This record gives sequence, C-alpha cells and structure tokens, in this order.
Amino acid sequence: MNRRTFIKIALAGASIATTLAVPAQTFRLNGDGYFNAGGTDVMAFSDFYPEGHQGGVCVLMNGHRIATNGDIRLEATPGQWQPVPKQLSRRVVTPPSGGDGGGQIVTTLCYPDSSRHLTGFNPMVYPDWHVNYTVTVEPQGKGILVTVDLDTPVPDFLVGKAGFNLEFFPGELFGKPWLMEGGAAGIGAAGIGAAGSAQSGLYPQQPNAPLLQLPTNRGHDGDYFAGRGQRADLAQLDGLRASDGSPVAFTASDGSAVGTPYSPLRADDIIAAPYAVGRKFTSRPDDRSQRLTVESLTGDLKLFDGRMNHNNGWFVLRSEIAPGATKGAVRWLITPAVDETWRYPAVIQTSQVGYLPQQPKRAVIETDKRETTAGNVQLVRIGADGETVVREMPAQAWGQFLRYRYLTADFSDVTEPGLYQVRYGDSQSSVFRIADDVYERGVWQPVVEYFLPVQMCHVRVAEKYRVWHDACHLDDALMARVGNHIDGYDQRPGLSKYNEGERVPGVNIGGWHDAGDFDLRVESQAGEAYILALAYEQFHPDIDVTAIDQARHRVEIHEPDGKNDILQQVENGAITVVRTYQALGRLYRGIICSTLRQYAMLGDAAAMTDGIIGNSDDRWIFTEDNPGRALSTAAHLAGAARVLRGFNDPLAGECLGIAAELYRQTQVSDSMAGMKLQAAVELYLTTGEAEYLDFILARQDAIVKNIARTGWFTARIAKQLEAKSLAKGIGSRDRKTYRAFVTAFRTALANYKAQLDRQAAETPYGVPYRPSIWGAGWDIQRFGFEYYFLTDAYPDIFPKETVYNALNFVLGCHPGSNTASFASGVGARSATVAYGLNRADWSYIPGGVVSGTALIRPDFPELLEFPFLWQQTEYVLGGGSSHYMFLVLAANSK
Repeated sequence: MNRRTFIKIALAGASIATTLAVPAQTFRLNGDGYFNAGGTDVMAFSDFYPEGHQGGVCVLMNGHRIATNGDIRLEATPGQWQPVPKQLSRRVVTPPSGGDGGGQIVTTLCYPDSSRHLTGFNPMVYPDWHVNYTVTVEPQGKGILVTVDLDTPVPDFLVGKAGFNLEFFPGELFGKPWLMEGGAAGIGAAGIGAAGSAQSGLYPQQPNAPLLQLPTNRGHDGDYFAGRGQRADLAQLDGLRASDGSPVAFTASDGSAVGTPYSPLRADDIIAAPYAVGRKFTSRPDDRSQRLTVESLTGDLKLFDGRMNHNNGWFVLRSEIAPGATKGAVRWLITPAVDETWRYPAVIQTSQVGYLPQQPKRAVIETDKRETTAGNVQLVRIGADGETVVREMPAQAWGQFLRYRYLTADFSDVTEPGLYQVRYGDSQSSVFRIADDVYERGVWQPVVEYFLPVQMCHVRVAEKYRVWHDACHLDDALMARVGNHIDGYDQRPGLSKYNEGERVPGVNIGGWHDAGDFDLRVESQAGEAYILALAYEQFHPDIDVTAIDQARHRVEIHEPDGKNDILQQVENGAITVVRTYQALGRLYRGIICSTLRQYAMLGDAAAMTDGIIGNSDDRWIFTEDNPGRALSTAAHLAGAARVLRGFNDPLAGECLGIAAELYRQTQVSDSMAGMKLQAAVELYLTTGEAEYLDFILARQDAIVKNIARTGWFTARIAKQLEAKSLAKGIGSRDRKTYRAFVTAFRTALANYKAQLDRQAAETPYGVPYRPSIWGAGWDIQRFGFEYYFLTDAYPDIFPKETVYNALNFVLGCHPGSNTASFASGVGARSATVAYGLNRADWSYIPGGVVSGTALIRPDFPELLEFPFLWQQTEYVLGGGSSHYMFLVLAANSK
C-alpha cells in the first residue's frame, strides 16, 4: 500500500484506517504506562504541567526528550499565560494476552478549567467554548497514531486558532534541518516553497519575521469565573488601566490612537508566520537518533516558532481543527526512528567539586535497566607525570530507581590529596579533588560574592567594567488595588490604612529580587536573612569582598568595605521587612509590578520602572492576613536579630521588637499552636525570656508528634534543657520537667531517624528523594540544612554522612545524564545556562543554585541546558542559594 492510498483510506474514517494499516507494530505498551520500542518512548498525559512544557503526548528518543505537550490548544504558540485544558481521566487499555494489538492510552480532557479562569496563582482567560474531548494514543505500524475526538465543533471565532500542537525542544535544534512535504506554499527558513513541493529549512537561533496577525480570542472571553477567591482585573494585567483605576490611552506623537500594547495575555494576536505548511513533517532527517516524522491524516501541518511572543517558547508543529469536525477531528501518525540496539550509556555521578579526605566518598553509576552484569570501577589519580590507577574494584549492584539500574563504588578510604577521576567501561566522571581545602575557595563564597549582591533591589550593582543592573525601583511603592493579581499576590479589602494607588513611603530600601521575577516576597526576604543568620551564627565565616552602601543605593562587587558580607546581606533582608512593617503597620505580602508586561520583563531591573515617584509604572505593595506567614517571619526576624547585635544594633532591636509583637498579636487555635513554636524557639534563643520556654515546654506532645517538622529547630532548645537538667541549683520540679521533655524528644528523634533511613534507602543517593515534576535540588538542600541541626545536637543518632550526601546531590551526584553541579560556576561542570534576570542572554550568575533535575513523568530525569525552564534551571531567594551555602559550611566544619 503506497502512502497516498493510505492517506485516502485514513481520511475515510478511523475504523477503516486502523483495520487496513497492518504492518507489524513496533511500539508496545510497557508496565509503566507508556509505549516503548528500543531506545524510543512515547508517553501520553503522564505529566500535568503543560505551561511548563511538560504534558500531553511526549516523545523521548535515545535519552533525549524530543517533543512534548501534544494536545489541543487554543493558540498557535501559547505561553504560560494561555489557557490549558483540564484533564478529567486517563485510561491505559492493555492488549489482550497474546493479541496483536499494542494497547491504548485514552485521555479525556476539557475546556475550560473554571478553577483557573480569572483567578488562582496565575489567572488565565478561557474563551467561550465548553468542550470535552478524548485523545487516543495507540501503535500503528512503525509509528503511533494520535486521534482526537471532540464532543462539540470549534466555534467560528476559534476556527484557525484551535488545533493540535506538538512542541519541539529548541535547545538541541538550532542550526539543525527539517523537511515538510505535500502541502501548500509556506515561508520557510530557506525561502518560499511552491504548493505541493518539498520545503526544507534549518531551525533558527532566534525567531524570525514575517509576522502573522490573527483574530484575538480575547474578544470572546467566557463567563466561567466560579466565585472562588477574588477576580483578576484583566485591563490592569494587560496594562490598559492605571494604578488609580483610570484607563490608559495609547497615542502616537501626533495624538492619533494606536493599538493596544503587547501583553503576554494577548500573545495569540500577532505571531511569527509559519516556516512551512504541508502534510508530512520530518525533524532532524540528518540524524537517525533524533529523526521524527509526523504525518497529518486530517489537515495541513504548520511549523511555528513559539519564541516570537514568549521567550520560553518552543518550536510548534500543529494542525488546525476543521470547521464542524468532531469525531476524528485530528489524526496524526507520529513515526520516530527506532534503534532496537540502543542502550543508555553508563553515567558516573560524583561531586563536581570533590571531597575532604575524611568524608565518605561514593560514586553512583547509572546504567540501562536491561544491563545484567556489573564490571569493575577504576579510580584514577591524575598527576603531573600522567595517570595512576589507585583502585580497581567491582561495582556494587544497588538496584532499579526510576528507569535506570544503579551501581555504586565506595572509595572512602582513599585520602591522599590530589586530582581524581572515576571510570567505568567507556564512561568517566568529571575530574574532582580530594583535599583538606576542597571547600575553602570558590564553592560557598560565590553565593555571597556574586549572587546575593546581583539580586539586591533598590541599588546599583557594579563589578569593575560591568554593571549587573542600575539603581532600580526607587519609586516603590503604591498600595495595591483590591483583587487577585499574579504570582500568588491577592490583595484583600480592609487590610491597609492606605487607599488603592496611594504611595506608601519609605519602602524603597533593601531586599533581593526573587530570581528573574524582580518581586520581593516576605518569605523570601525574611527567610533568606534567617538562613544567612544561622550560617553566620554556626560557622562565623569571614568574607569581605563587596562594598554595600544602602544610603547611596550602591553596591560594588570585589571592593571590600571592612564589613562582613554575610552580615551585610542579613541586614539587607531585614531592612525591607522592617521598613515595610513600619510603613504599613503590619507585614507586607511583598512588592511586585502592576502589569503582566512588566512582570515578563527581562534584562536590567532599572528598566522596569522610570524611577519617577507616583505614576502608573510604580510597583505595588501587598498586605495579607496570614497567621502562618506572620509567625514564620517572627521566627526569621528573631534569628536575624541575634547576629545583627553589635553590627547594626538599632536594626537588631527593631527586628526583635517586631518579632515579639507578631508573636503576641498573632492568634491561632490550640490545634494550630504548633505554628507558633518556631517563633517561640527563636525568641527564646534570642532573649532567654521564660514566657517562650514555657510555651515550648507546654507543647511537648505537639513537638513529639510532629518531630519531622519541629525536630530540627527545637533540637537547640532540647540540648540546653538536657544540660540544665544536670546542672546544680535547679529545682526538682524544673529538673523533672526538663528530663521528661528531653527523654520524649530523644525517643521521637530515634523514630524519625528510622523513618529517614527507610526513605533514603529508596534511592541510591542516601537522602530522601521523591521527585514529582520540579527539580528536587532545593528540597534536598533544605533537608540537609535542617538535618545539620540534628546531627550537631545528636551526633549519636544522626551521623554527618547525610549532610555530605545532600551536598553531593547538589554538586553533581544526582539522577540523569546531566551531572552538572546545580550551583552555577561551582565545580568542573555546572549550570551555566540558568533562569534568572540573565536568562535572555543564555548566561548565569555565579553562586545561584538552580532547581535541578526534574522528572518527566513517570520516570525520566531531565536537566536541560536551557534558560527558560523554571522547574529545572530557576534561581530563587529564600533558600535556593543560602541553603546550599550553609551545607558547604556544614560539610567543612569540624
């Protein structure tokens, strides 16, 4: 049967095509709920994060994610702000035993998702189309047949807009070829192809004109707001309404009216024209390891560049849904090249920095799950005169985790300083050091030397010839308008003494931009100051390489000013929380820009606003009524106050006063009294006042019951009570109370340690690790940070090895083929393409720590070299880098 005959039959109906196309099926449904053939996998709706390029139909080839997000979308090149469907069900239909069928994955979805329409963390706008549809994915011949059935046709206003999209990862495609056959004329990278002729091109490094203007979906907004939470103000988010509520007029210099400005919410209006139009598309025809062909059986295919409107866009292949189509509205045959002989090459995971002579040292080796034997591992020492094999040992089988089989090799007894490399078969690790000074320079220091200064708000940050950003946001801030906003900001009525749009004075000082978003969140500001304060309190690191002048709003990197940089950074976080509290008479939720166009800005932070106080581009300040956040902030400020004493005494006093005020003012029920516990612990450690200790002792049962959450910060108090119970001159009543507390606490800790051991044994990395979608690096760091306080207080229960394991995970000993250190600029190989204010430049900020290896569900770990995947390469404040710094200092401590 030739291809043309097959297409005619396929167009006639699903049942005929399925019946007559009978070459032997290549793909089979496996026990993990997706299709596999050799080195190629096709997944369907295992993921649930389409706005992060994880969802729908997904194709993996030979260890690389090639295409993803195959699903119905309402725009040609949607971004994170465009509506996504709601998944209603997913059904895996296994073939009958001994049957010829390859199984099916049938997923039912719908538009709209009313829980996200005009509300939620980031509001979306759903057009007026209510549809349920199914996507059926099944093997056919050497490929995968995708069929979409709708229960109602596409409305007229969405014809040409609604279609089936499949996104191709751009990071591995720049400069690589594609082919399009059998369609109308298209505008390709190589020029205009005649109708019906083969078109070809190269995936471009940047999106290229011409542009295509389409009717906007926004003239047909649905009425789906369900009344849960507050409604978003679309005109405000679009930049069409000023902070005082008045409409914004856009005019040319001659006074004539001009069009509306670009808004990420309206990004479907003007897009890049398709590079090609046809019926059969092949990506990477030059490379069998990534060659993938898509043939449309129901309409034209169009190749778009999603980066024209969204920097984080991917290349998009799509078919528009024909008017009136329902059953079989979309039918695609996806045929990836299959290499039946492909095996995942062994990946050796070690710290990209190295190891102290006395610390445990273990390489983790990730292999294809079909490997059944384990060879020998070599540890090679690299010297000036060449290489020496210092150890050859059999790899130890660990077992299967995710989609791989793991081996380990322990070389803890090797202590001689030098340069080393681990080798296994044809694979080798990065070169690393064993040395007493392995953490002494360029490991934790970049966090304070570069990252935190670069992230500072309300200052100009310069480094010799370079200006990281100019003085920014000195026009902060206007009181936010009531309503749901973006990024979780939601201003409730009656919480501020300021009117909407009224200037809140004195808040344009201190703080750090939260990653590339430029906002200041109270938990990231107070939390960052707290972690830095505990790091200074525990280890007293000495560093002065930056000059910070808050009064003149200036920072100079690599210019010492005689002050400890960590204490100056604690000060920077404390100042923004304290000054906003004093201005508002309560805690702020944070400060963020007022429009979505501002929020999506990349580049110099000073370009976000004009610096002129009191106009419509000023950022907004939000308040909230959140007892949990108030109490966590109280704990953070109390901790910061301890290290600010003697450095900035007035600020230390203000921190402590606000912490105590929040503690006393914030009322919680008895069942939620544990929310006050950490605040009480930090206030007691700072003041020694009996009221806080009495509160702690009275919550013994709650502490023990929730030991996994409370143990790490209460351990410091428990050790004090243990010493007090043995001291002379203490009353028998107090002695009995203290001993009862210490005994119960120790027992609970032993049980918690057993729980941790069980969780750590689930992976070969020695730390509890249960990936979902986001990279787990930040979670592992936080775990290691908290674990340190347990091992410091109770080394007989909690060995320090777990701290090393957590640090090694961040520094390169983590799942997946990309073994880069999550800490940018640290180690032999690190994340030097990252998601920060720098991301449009495909660059990095030294000392920033990315979110790390993510999970492509159900079982594929991935860390792409791509700056626009926040769930893999984002920087954040409030622990993203400071927890890492703390871990390094903890590992290096005696």
